[in-house]
Amino acid sequence: MTDSNSIITRLRALDTPTLSDALDKLGLPGAVFGIGPLTVVQPVIGRAITVKLGAPLAGLPKRHLGAGAIMAAREGDVIVVEHRGRTDVSGWGGLLSRGALAKGVSGVLVDGAFRDIDEARELGLPIYGRAAVPVTARGRVAEHDFNTAITFAGIAVAPDDFVIADGSGIVFIKNETADRVLEAAEDIFAREQLMAKAIEAGTPIGEVLGADYENMLKGK
Repeated sequence: MTDSNSIITRLRALDTPTLSDALDKLGLPGAVFGIGPLTVVQPVIGRAITVKLGAPLAGLPKRHLGAGAIMAAREGDVIVVEHRGRTDVSGWGGLLSRGALAKGVSGVLVDGAFRDIDEARELGLPIYGRAAVPVTARGRVAEHDFNTAITFAGIAVAPDDFVIADGSGIVFIKNETADRVLEAAEDIFAREQLMAKAIEAGTPIGEVLGADYENMLKGK
């Protein structure tokens, strides 16, 4: 069984480019691009609690989008919202941000637009998304489910998957592959640290970034 606290501690020492390289080395999906920090610029690391949004349909629960995930969240969780890339309508808002902070949520990721960015920035809640928009979700978007399997920017995400988001993008890591991905990432990180020290010591960059660097991601 994965020790989630240990995994999260190890993730805090890494960044999304290194983890993306590890996923590439292992032939695994998980890296997301096109979504970045729009409020507080700081890394977000934790386990995913998901929200699935879509068109309003008859028979859906009468629940404000995101509220169920907030109520179910544990301290440190990351709320991940499937909003299907929509930038014409909000998939998250200011009152939700306040509720998330009250539960100790570490950040929110929205595959689409959200509103009340100034409020979230003032509150200090990191939110990653595609754009800002003032348009309300009322009558336009509904929550189909929460804490269920979703698709986020083309990546399959399940509840309790590990997630890290920073200025370079977002990476999701499955529970069952977390140890393998971290082992590969930590090896890549250590080797790149040695290269960085060599460059700072005056070794020509052409020598540092030679065949060893180019072949770093080959093999399993």
